[in-house]
Amino acid sequence: MKVIVTGATGFLGRFLCPSLREAGHEVVALGSAAADLTHGDWHTVVEGQSFDRVYHLAAWTQAGDFCLRHPGEQWVVNQQINTNVLSWWQRRQPQAKIICMGTSCSYAPLLPLSEEHYLEGTPEESLYTYAMTKRMLLVGLRALHKQYGLRYLYVVPSTLYGPDYHSDGRQMHFIFDLIRKILQGKLRGERVVLWGDGQQRRELMEVRDFVKALVALDGVCENDVVNIASGREHSIREYAAMICAIVGYDPAAIEYDTSRYVGVTSKRLANDKLKRLLPEFSLASLAEGLPETVDWIRRQLFPTPEKPVR
Repeated sequence: MKVIVTGATGFLGRFLCPSLREAGHEVVALGSAAADLTHGDWHTVVEGQSFDRVYHLAAWTQAGDFCLRHPGEQWVVNQQINTNVLSWWQRRQPQAKIICMGTSCSYAPLLPLSEEHYLEGTPEESLYTYAMTKRMLLVGLRALHKQYGLRYLYVVPSTLYGPDYHSDGRQMHFIFDLIRKILQGKLRGERVVLWGDGQQRRELMEVRDFVKALVALDGVCENDVVNIASGREHSIREYAAMICAIVGYDPAAIEYDTSRYVGVTSKRLANDKLKRLLPEFSLASLAEGLPETVDWIRRQLFPTPEKPVR
């Protein structure tokens, strides 16, 4: 197949594109430097090409309190990106199946986090704008399917982790930030201060497991919403203890700042549909995946100085 991937230089894209190529597909990988998706003519860079699959990963967001500080910009930029990509798909690539990324932020925290509730209720206020742009993306997919018969798959990931995460100054998702802070405590003797009381719970999925599930789902599901999630969550304190055990840091030395932003108290996606669709699918355990991630961040942020040449 010939495949185009938007957001190809992001964390997920850096694993998805090689996986698709290894499977024998021809991949056109588009990052923001190659195509500005906020412009209606972005598709001129692929003019005349026909695709079998469109993986739409691109979005304008960051972790932490980014959504709190940029709600207006997030609405405009993400709506531009999604509208331009969907319009191009409908007008120029109707033969292609599109696979789009949702967000767990779109779920209303007081409802079950299962696919039938994705468009119901009110998302967390601090994440509301970004959450609604992702809901609108699904509404757009359904509308184009209804009118034109176009094919889509909309997946909702839990938080992804693994090596090769960005280290360019952007805010990090919680697990990478935990690792960074605990490494700073271990290697530099700095105070380790985590946001909240540590009781908020989060779910993780190793990025390569996510890619395998995503590609496998394409073969068995379309015109539907599927959570790709492990179904397991741990508290921030539990994650911190795991990281401390890996790096050799005393978890009792960690301080918790309850005045800081923490988001929702729990976020574990239902994965019953995923298990029905992919009954043989298995996931790496945290004991397998977390040490590799810790080691990658240590090497990126705290490289060992080279020995002087004598």
